[in-house]
Amino acid sequence: MNSPASSTLSSHPLKADPWNELLASLKTLDHSVNVEGLTGSSRAYLLAQAWKRTKRPQVVITADPIQAETWLSDLRFFLHHEKVRVVPHCFPTWELLPYEPLSPFSEVSGERLATLNALMENQCPILVVPVESALQYLMPRASLRNLTYDIRKGQTLDRDVFEMCLVDNGYSRSHLVEERGQFSSRGDILDVFQSHQPHPVRIEFFGDEVESIRKFEVSSQISIEDCDHVRILPLRELCLTEKDYQGGMEKILQYGREHEVETSRFKELVEKLENLKKFSGMEMLAPFFFDPRESLFDYLPENTLIVLDDLELLKEKCGQFEELVEEEYHRCVDRGDVAADPDDLYLSTDTFLKVVQSRPQVTFNTLKLSEEEEAASTRFRVQPIPPFQGRFDLFADHAAQWLDKGFAVTVAAPTKGHVRRMNELLVDKEMNLPVETGFISQGFQFPGLDAVFVAEHEIFGRTHKHRHRRKSRSIPFQRGFKDLKEGDLLVHVDYGIGQYTRTRELTTGVGGGEFLEIFYADDQKLYIPMDGLGAIQKYMGAGDENPPLSRLGGTQWKRQKKKIKDSLKELAGELLKIYAAREMAKGHKFSHNSVLMQDFADSFEYVETEDQLKAIEDVLDDLEREKPMDRLICGDVGYGKTEVAMRAAFNAVLDKKQVAVLVPTTILAQQHWGTFHERFHMHPVQIELVSRFRTPRQQKETLKKLKEGKVDIIIGTHRLLSKDVEFADLGLVIIDEEQRFGVKHKEKLKQLRTSVDVLTLSATPIPRTLHFSLMGVRDLSVIETPPSDRLSIKTYVRKFDEAIIREALLREKDRGGQMYFVHNKVQSIHSIAAMLKNIVPEVTIGIAHGQLQERMLEKVMKQFIDKEIDLLLCTSIIESGLDIPSANTIIINHADQFGLAQLYQLRGRVGRYKHQAYAYLLIPGALAISEDARKRLTAIEEMSDLGAGFQLAARDMEIRGTGNMLGHDQSGHISAIGFDLYCKMMEDAIREMKGQKIESKIEPEINLEFKGFIPKDYVSDLNQRLEIYRRLQLLDDFEGLKTLKVELADRYGSFPEEVEKLLVLLEIKLYCQRLDISKVKLRHHQVTYTINPSTRLSSAKLMAILDSRMQLISEYRIVLKLNNKGWKEESGLICSYFIKLMGCLDEN
Repeated sequence: MNSPASSTLSSHPLKADPWNELLASLKTLDHSVNVEGLTGSSRAYLLAQAWKRTKRPQVVITADPIQAETWLSDLRFFLHHEKVRVVPHCFPTWELLPYEPLSPFSEVSGERLATLNALMENQCPILVVPVESALQYLMPRASLRNLTYDIRKGQTLDRDVFEMCLVDNGYSRSHLVEERGQFSSRGDILDVFQSHQPHPVRIEFFGDEVESIRKFEVSSQISIEDCDHVRILPLRELCLTEKDYQGGMEKILQYGREHEVETSRFKELVEKLENLKKFSGMEMLAPFFFDPRESLFDYLPENTLIVLDDLELLKEKCGQFEELVEEEYHRCVDRGDVAADPDDLYLSTDTFLKVVQSRPQVTFNTLKLSEEEEAASTRFRVQPIPPFQGRFDLFADHAAQWLDKGFAVTVAAPTKGHVRRMNELLVDKEMNLPVETGFISQGFQFPGLDAVFVAEHEIFGRTHKHRHRRKSRSIPFQRGFKDLKEGDLLVHVDYGIGQYTRTRELTTGVGGGEFLEIFYADDQKLYIPMDGLGAIQKYMGAGDENPPLSRLGGTQWKRQKKKIKDSLKELAGELLKIYAAREMAKGHKFSHNSVLMQDFADSFEYVETEDQLKAIEDVLDDLEREKPMDRLICGDVGYGKTEVAMRAAFNAVLDKKQVAVLVPTTILAQQHWGTFHERFHMHPVQIELVSRFRTPRQQKETLKKLKEGKVDIIIGTHRLLSKDVEFADLGLVIIDEEQRFGVKHKEKLKQLRTSVDVLTLSATPIPRTLHFSLMGVRDLSVIETPPSDRLSIKTYVRKFDEAIIREALLREKDRGGQMYFVHNKVQSIHSIAAMLKNIVPEVTIGIAHGQLQERMLEKVMKQFIDKEIDLLLCTSIIESGLDIPSANTIIINHADQFGLAQLYQLRGRVGRYKHQAYAYLLIPGALAISEDARKRLTAIEEMSDLGAGFQLAARDMEIRGTGNMLGHDQSGHISAIGFDLYCKMMEDAIREMKGQKIESKIEPEINLEFKGFIPKDYVSDLNQRLEIYRRLQLLDDFEGLKTLKVELADRYGSFPEEVEKLLVLLEIKLYCQRLDISKVKLRHHQVTYTINPSTRLSSAKLMAILDSRMQLISEYRIVLKLNNKGWKEESGLICSYFIKLMGCLDEN
């Protein structure tokens, strides 16, 4: 509802005042200008207008990254407000300590290199830079230019040379591109995933000519957009040519001769350089390889306007950073490490100021300067927005006064929901103000321009955290053979559990082909052809123990399957009975208050994900029905389940019903109480807590108020289930992590379910297959979309080293964060505490482990939540439900002794806010750990995304979630037959109990005297080949086949003849399944079809299509005469007659 008033400020002629004069002077400014009096976001408003008038590039230098983010969002809003189509860039810091032996996160390096490239191309009009980044020396422009490759359609390119260049640029070769920094080459296709891009690119060649360039989606591997051109940038900020490398090595060896370096550490460094060429932390060696050094200022266009955000503060920050650099340099030298001189890595404060003063600049100052400088200053009178303290009436009064004075008033609201709500409130007041989508840090009144800007959060008194979520990159976890390796267990639906050993080329009566060799009990072997993979799944059990191998030809497997089938039937029957009873029960039908619910929804500080919105919709629909709700919300910690619960609670409170929130631990109760309080603070809702952190007297008073109906929402542990807890009018119970309550408490909860609405939250996910099969038995909502900051945990495997521990902990401490140190041995945890106090005396430490008294444990955890301690030294008992946004570094000692799923969960304790999160996996040394442990650690180190590397951990979590939901007695069944088969049998059992028909697909026998397969030179990677075979076998409709054909051509190029044959045979198989044809056989240029008596073919329609080629030779047999013109024409003819037969099917 942006009214014409929205353009008032931009369109009316500005008064002839210092503002106009300043804007006019900026076009040709060649000296320094001081600007005073601009507060809040008015500085960004000046620069947006300056760009609109002058089109002159600008670089804003801020004191720290937080200020840079603020500037960025303010500039975005005002550029959009001025209808200027310019995107401001940011040049982020590394978020590392100087001389820290770590590399920056690849996405950070990617963003920085993309910005430097844009500067060289004059495509970076406005840049915001934290001063730490401005002080850093960078890759020289010539080096970046030499390492950048422009690829265009129609260009001729030597593939082998280009692939070598990608490796030199830091990219790693992979069979499948799933992570940033990977590339994959197969046939005519080359895939590359750059670190600064949201999507990888696929380059298709015809010989050496670039035929097409396409972006593709990582999760599906399917192309989504055509491009004419792609620019490939280096992956790291230190990528070396052979000349750079040789020159740098000589300088490092010279350094070793001239300085007192620690021999073993120097030798290790030289070996790394000689053998690895690239390794974590080598960016700090850049001065040895690059000469001369260049800074950001060398990249800036000549006429760039430097904007200094508070010069005095910048000087102070430069000085502090210079001290930190010196301190870390001396620490590095004292350790005996190779360390470049600070002046070769960073600009000194003096040098920085000289460089800045040599260019035209605008300096914003908060404080008044000296008399002399004042004379050369431009001064404005800008006032802040008065505090409205959540009172919209007060804002409306001020807005009316501003409008009476002739001011243009604009409101900035962060989301479309906030804009809509603001417009509704303005309509109620009969006011017409422009409300624009965007975020500004602080509004301002500018009498000189007759302008007022107000941030929506200034009206309602809440700060907008403004953490953006990515679109769902949730991949349905693959059930196939993408990661099949020798020794893995497989489950054959008919033969049971065997062990995969290898693939073999075998010749059989109907020709040769690739076969899977599976090892069974008593040294028996089973060979499965590639067209039989539909009957096989990877085994995944519920425990750590592997089951025994099945015996071929034995009856044990069949007996086991029957026993589990009977058990599942019983379970399905019980579930259906409970569901039927609930359908009959009557509860409270909640009313729908759209205005207040919308108001509550609009005050949510994030943009909801699609999954979250669906879950909210499901819950509110349930509440509006007469039957009591019993819904389970599944989703990992931080995925937004609590917000769903709070929407339900708000709806219940609006109907004057009480809400009980049950959690398994006192700490979680405390945390939920804080979350609910913050979320509901704008509404008159009484929220209380019953926990051991409250005195008996306080608890008694709370329970009295609860009974009298003076408490709306009560949060507590199982204490809420005690007999002395009475409600005035309980309407909704929210249960967090029900599986962690005891048996007695679960029984009490069961009784509750029949009378009140119950919403259960679970952090253990359940598989999508089970989700669908349980619909109609258990009301279930799954939130799969991860928040963006959950996906960027930088993980390192390191030998135990006190220097690394100190650097990691200090970096977190310096940015105001908290840390975990996991040591899983209680007997030695105090000696670890003493060591930590010795190496980082600046850090306050709390100790938590399972053998502590419960009260002590809770006290320590509460201190950590309340930020009274910096570091929590603990065993692996860290609460899986705790969400501590300020904790962003975790160090796991003896990481080799944890399983992958455990490491995944522990690592998931950090990375909950926008800061870069770090996980250090410490080991005794590479030689001291087992091969299995090494593989686990490598897998987790390589995966900073929830990508393929976490299939195992995710599956483990899903199995746990299934056990939690269906009862732990089912875990034994999952172990016996494997998870996938269990899910399939569960689905069948439920459908059977519901009286639905379970259709078994026929497997037609097809012999057309030709065979198809996937050649190794078309899909070279065995795992991908197996996965494609399996997907082909599991296809059950023509649409799926068409989609898979498009995907194969997209991912691997045009089909060779063998693949064309395979796809034709598959199409014929699908026709046979639709028509109930059990056999298709070619002999003497004639195809015979054997039809099952159960077919839906209409005799009358069939008779009408018979001709000289197709004839009926008996009631259930048809023959089709062919031309003997080769397989392609004959198969085309067969398919054309199949289409005619499809037209003969009965409708019903």
